[in-house]
Amino acid sequence: MFRSTQTRVHLLSDMEKLDKTLFRLEQGFELQFRLGPTLQGKHVHVHTNYPAKGKKFNSQEFHVLKWINPTGREDDSDKYCRLDLEIAGSYQYYFGCGDEEKTGGGYIVVDPVLRVGHERNILPLDSITIQTYLSKCLGPLDEWLDRFRVAKETGYNMIHLTPLQTLGESRSGYSIADQLELNPEFSQPGKNCTWTDVGNLTEKIRKEWNMLCITDVVYNHTAANSKWLRLHPECGYNLVNSPHLKPAWILDRALWHFSCDVADGKYSDSGLMPLIENEKQLKMLREFLLKDAFAPLNLWEYLQVNVEKAVEQFKKVLQAGGKPDGPEVKGKHKLNIIQDPQYKRFGNTVDMKIALELFGRHTNGPAAIQVCCEWFKKSLEELNVECYKEMQGHHEQAVNCIMETVRYERLAGSGPKLGPVTRKHPLVTRYFTFPFEDMPMEKEKLLLQNPDNACHFLAHNGWVMGDDPLRNFAEPGSNVYLRRELVCWEDSVKLRYGSKPEDCPYLWAHMKKYTEITAKHFCGVRLDNCHSTPLHVAEYMLRSAREHRPDLYVVAELFTESEELDNVFVTRLGITSLIREAMSAGDSHEEGRLVYRFGGEPVGSFVQPNLRPLVPGIAHAMFLDVTHDNECPIKVRSVYDCLPTSAIISMACCATGSTRGYDELVPHQVSVVKEERLYSRWNADGLPSSPGDVNLQSGIMAGKLALNRLHKELAEKGFTQVYVDQLDEDTVAVTRHCPSTHRSVVTVSRTAFKNPKTHHYRERVPPMCIPGQIEEVILEARTVEKDADSYVKDEKYINGMPEYTLELREHLQLSDSKIVKRGDATTKGRNEFVQEIVFDQLTPGSVIAFRVSLHSKSQETVGFLRTQLSQFNRLYKLGSLTDPNVPGILKISFEFLMSKLSLAELNVLLFRCDTEEQDDGGGCYNIPSWMTLKYGGLQGFVSVLSDIRPKNDLGHPFCDNLRQGDWMLDYISFRLMNKGGALREVGKWFNTIFTYLKHIPRYLVPCYFDAIVVGAYATAVDAVFKNMSSFVQHGSTLVKQLALGSVQMCGVGRVPTLPPLSPTLENVPHRLNPTTKQEEQCCVSVAAGLPHFSSGIFRCWGRDTFIALRGLLLITGRHIEARNIILAFAGTLRHGLIPNLLGEGVGARFNCRDAVWWWLQCIQDYCAMVPQGTSILSCPVSRMYPTDDSEPQPAGTVDQPLYDVIQEAVQRHMQGIEFRERNAGSQIDRNMRDEGFNVEAKVNPDTGFVDGSAVEIVGLCKSTVRWLMHLNRNGHYPYSSVSVHRDGEIHAVSYEEWNQRIQDNFEKLFYVSLDPKDPNEQHPNLVHKRGIYKDSYGASSPWCDYQLRPNFTIAMVVAPELFTVERAWGALEVAEKKLLGPLGMKTLDPDDMVYCGVYDNALDNDNYNLAKGFNYHQGPEWLWPVGFFLRAKLFFAKQMGQEVYSHTVCLVKNVLSKHHIHLERSPWKGLPELTNENGQYCPFSCETQAWSIATILEALHDLCDAEDL
Repeated sequence: MFRSTQTRVHLLSDMEKLDKTLFRLEQGFELQFRLGPTLQGKHVHVHTNYPAKGKKFNSQEFHVLKWINPTGREDDSDKYCRLDLEIAGSYQYYFGCGDEEKTGGGYIVVDPVLRVGHERNILPLDSITIQTYLSKCLGPLDEWLDRFRVAKETGYNMIHLTPLQTLGESRSGYSIADQLELNPEFSQPGKNCTWTDVGNLTEKIRKEWNMLCITDVVYNHTAANSKWLRLHPECGYNLVNSPHLKPAWILDRALWHFSCDVADGKYSDSGLMPLIENEKQLKMLREFLLKDAFAPLNLWEYLQVNVEKAVEQFKKVLQAGGKPDGPEVKGKHKLNIIQDPQYKRFGNTVDMKIALELFGRHTNGPAAIQVCCEWFKKSLEELNVECYKEMQGHHEQAVNCIMETVRYERLAGSGPKLGPVTRKHPLVTRYFTFPFEDMPMEKEKLLLQNPDNACHFLAHNGWVMGDDPLRNFAEPGSNVYLRRELVCWEDSVKLRYGSKPEDCPYLWAHMKKYTEITAKHFCGVRLDNCHSTPLHVAEYMLRSAREHRPDLYVVAELFTESEELDNVFVTRLGITSLIREAMSAGDSHEEGRLVYRFGGEPVGSFVQPNLRPLVPGIAHAMFLDVTHDNECPIKVRSVYDCLPTSAIISMACCATGSTRGYDELVPHQVSVVKEERLYSRWNADGLPSSPGDVNLQSGIMAGKLALNRLHKELAEKGFTQVYVDQLDEDTVAVTRHCPSTHRSVVTVSRTAFKNPKTHHYRERVPPMCIPGQIEEVILEARTVEKDADSYVKDEKYINGMPEYTLELREHLQLSDSKIVKRGDATTKGRNEFVQEIVFDQLTPGSVIAFRVSLHSKSQETVGFLRTQLSQFNRLYKLGSLTDPNVPGILKISFEFLMSKLSLAELNVLLFRCDTEEQDDGGGCYNIPSWMTLKYGGLQGFVSVLSDIRPKNDLGHPFCDNLRQGDWMLDYISFRLMNKGGALREVGKWFNTIFTYLKHIPRYLVPCYFDAIVVGAYATAVDAVFKNMSSFVQHGSTLVKQLALGSVQMCGVGRVPTLPPLSPTLENVPHRLNPTTKQEEQCCVSVAAGLPHFSSGIFRCWGRDTFIALRGLLLITGRHIEARNIILAFAGTLRHGLIPNLLGEGVGARFNCRDAVWWWLQCIQDYCAMVPQGTSILSCPVSRMYPTDDSEPQPAGTVDQPLYDVIQEAVQRHMQGIEFRERNAGSQIDRNMRDEGFNVEAKVNPDTGFVDGSAVEIVGLCKSTVRWLMHLNRNGHYPYSSVSVHRDGEIHAVSYEEWNQRIQDNFEKLFYVSLDPKDPNEQHPNLVHKRGIYKDSYGASSPWCDYQLRPNFTIAMVVAPELFTVERAWGALEVAEKKLLGPLGMKTLDPDDMVYCGVYDNALDNDNYNLAKGFNYHQGPEWLWPVGFFLRAKLFFAKQMGQEVYSHTVCLVKNVLSKHHIHLERSPWKGLPELTNENGQYCPFSCETQAWSIATILEALHDLCDAEDL
């Protein structure tokens, strides 16, 4: 029943574009692609670049996945193709339909598996605790271990190193001069360290310390002084390969010269001094910039066209006889400037063909040509003005950006305060390299003319605030450099890869080698500046890395400010973890919210099934207290906040970490650019004041060790559930809970975003109640000030603040705590222990962590409960305990109990709607704050759980009801215990197992209730199928869902609905009547629909029963029940009819002309489908009404064989039926007209039709007559004819003769020919659709005969011999086009004047066609005709040839898929009676209808048979 493999199912939908949706999966998972409703029945091919077995990954190599159909037949509900995910990385899939290559697709990301130690133990991603080191601060390689030991001894298990390569002139840790060369500073004199040495070190750390190392890869830029860049300037954006940057370069040089002039004091006399100190000087700066720096450049000339030159060219074209192409079309063309690709001043052009179209139409003579040229010139001048305005706009933005930069860098209190403008600190950062001595501007411009010079003017890299990260801001089309919008890194050059390796071979090869070196020696990489790295470049490099290290751990920090854009990077690159930072939180509430956001599920979550839908997720988080390139938290918040923030982060169910210096309380940012000192080394015996040494006495390192250990333990031991509680504005409590052991760890952290010395915090934190028993205080700690010298920045080593230390106490009893006191201990309900905690000394900066378990009794009870649940799911073995006093009923497996139930009893266990329950003296379970459940049986509860479980909606009223009391538990068990027989035992089982459930903490009740009910439900459903036919047992999911409808609809109420069968009949079920204590028959009956037709006299209807019987009972293998229903209705035959409304027989109404024909059809189906089925013909029928005027007779008074009853029914029709209903009038039907109580039915002797009959009755009659003819020939039926009394004589009509009359007349009289001159057409003036079959023949209103309805498809199924194949196919095509809806079929042609597709039974107006639901059959879309339509389609498609048949199978599967979706989503687990137009919900319809379910199941059965042929 349960699977051990974790399987995720992705439903494919036509035109899905999921490239911005993240699907994360783990190695070992199975991914299944299944067809959504838009694709079922279509020829879908799924492609993926996930490598086929034995193949290497190639991102461009896609292969087609093979479809698997477990049942090998029927619909597409179970059809899937699969991937067994064993290789980490990012993979793409796409799919197409038929000849369409691609109609949808997306990505999946498979997480790597990280291993440490000699034993290669798995390091779970959520257990990662990482610490960042600036590589340049590590010193020589042989000193690294001493510095890395700081991370080891403080509990980190991963080290992140900034780039280890040779650095550029700026000494920034991310400005790499040579990507292939190890930084020579790591070598001691006389020894040259290599990458191999680094690799040996990281491997030693992995094996011996159980730690992993990752490092940065920087693809977006290189140091401006990189030697290889001088040799290969094509690797950057220079003025040769990127001439669009020329205007920006000229502006950049002009700004440099202007800055130099300001620095040299040339503007001092005008009031603009080198030291800018106020807004007045900024305003003055703006004016000088515009006047002296921008205006002289005339940069608009790069956008403009040379008017005189263009006009002269145009004139020559006109003089040469140039004419426009074709006639004038106003508004078709517009003159635009074509940008010169080399960006020369006035180098732009226009399209002369368009110029001719616009200005060259009237050129008859020199004067006219001159006029045309003037028009053309005026247009060009207007275009140039627009270009001028465009450039002025760029200038305005550039000046604004410059002013904001100067304001921040020189005036802002939070800025760097650069001081006077100098050449070292110019007014603005240069955007381009200039590898020459300074020279006048005019000479610099001349350098542009020489490509050998221009190629070395390279664009610097940087970032653009609010820019689209998927756009490369250095490419043509972007004006970032011209508009001065780049926050520029002057030490780095932006690299220009192009779109493929061939565009820049050296760069791609160089960076690939760099990547390979990194992947060889490190287990993972951090993608620096990921959001600005071209995606295709990063994809290529990471593919190369994964070739060398398949389980590459990839982390990145993105600044897209959009989860959707984040997903693009994560999915395309296969990023494992995204860096998130606590410093982004503005208060403790937000910090707690981030913990909840980045991992884990709610405490008390439902157990999810192993096979479940693939749902979008968010990227796995690496949650850091601070990243290495952000401001120091001590400056931004306070030194007291370092510990509580670390504690909050350590409780997150994701990777966590920090940067070196945070734990030591370094009170400033350790700058990646400016820092040159070394990290301190580990010295366990060193004094806190010793320069260059650190140990657990330093900063908060001892606390970090305890927190990191705790974080690792929580991840490794399965504490996957998280709860965050905000105790007050500064205090956050985080709970991590283990769902198998139900142990918890609770940390309470009082943050100190502001310094307690200067900020007033409230004196008391509110008490907290912790559910369970507190086993111990894991740790309590706080940052305190001590008597020590104040911080002095050491010249050689990066040192922390000696004046602060940590008070840490670990593994205490609660009574020994200095921070909290034990409050009141209370017991809520049974064995739910709650401990109140009073915070005595939880000062700002304090942390306390508790280990909590359930009360011993609760823990024991949970263990007993898990033992019982393990019969449903092996998962519950973990944490299970054996109850020495287990009640006897629980020693019996639930599967065994189910094996003792009949399908009628399973109807009670699983279903029964509210009216059925009320009929039995009860009702369905009601949740006062919400609603009444759909069923009293398990399905009512499972339908709700199925909706809330995937979302873990623990706040749902259903869950609230479970937590608040035992009412739901008692309802389920007592309802069953009040029944007799085997159901009582099932009720005892529930009552006993719920006793366990009542004695566990209430917050756990919903998840364990779900486990009990869903496990029991699944077992019961399995038992249902074991009692059904092999078609159901081996059928698809849709087949089984529909087959459950047989149990849903077929049951026995308090009073048996069917009249008693003959006492001589065998295999009739009996029960003891609880009131009379007498034995009585208890045959199942078929409810017409739920909830409206489910109980009492309105439960059972002849037409409904026998339309549904073949699907619900014969196909499902319930042959005895089918026989009993057939015989019961046979016993009520009167006037040659069976009842429409059965009314238990005694209240029957015989006002339905077609019910008897459906009954006869079912007897025929029974004989054909049931082994020795013809034996039913000899079964005794107890006639309730031996004559038309008889009073109801007790069973056994008059018995006849069924074949006599059949003969009577057919004989009476041939003779003619005419009577008035008994008790006619308002007492039996207040809506019926008086004439409606008169019933007539007779057979036309010329045609063989029942006069005025609907087409389906003619088909059913033909089917019956043909069947009786064959039965008689084969000796199974004693009658060969019927006799008619006419004019005092008896006339015999043989079945063979009757059969032939119908055959000869059907198409002649029912088919509406495509030929308007068809001589058989009696009313050509009434025809409004041709190529169809009439709905009736001989109707009292002739126009009704010609209405297009779906009923003719019934005749096609039961009597296909009546139809010519081509005509039948044409009529079915019309029906498909005009009548087929999403779920049902329109009951009337929408082109008909009385069509109305919305059924409103409550409407009370003067519109006769609509009031009181009169349009019931005039347009609303009924579901049951769909089954016959599909069956007819399949039958005739086979006659039309293989191609048509294949196309039809696709249609059938696609139609059925919509029913499958409805079944899955409906809480009723059924198909409705009808819908309003276009599938809209109809509130007046039964939510689930017997014949709807039955006929769809019949279509599936035919599809199966057809595919087996």
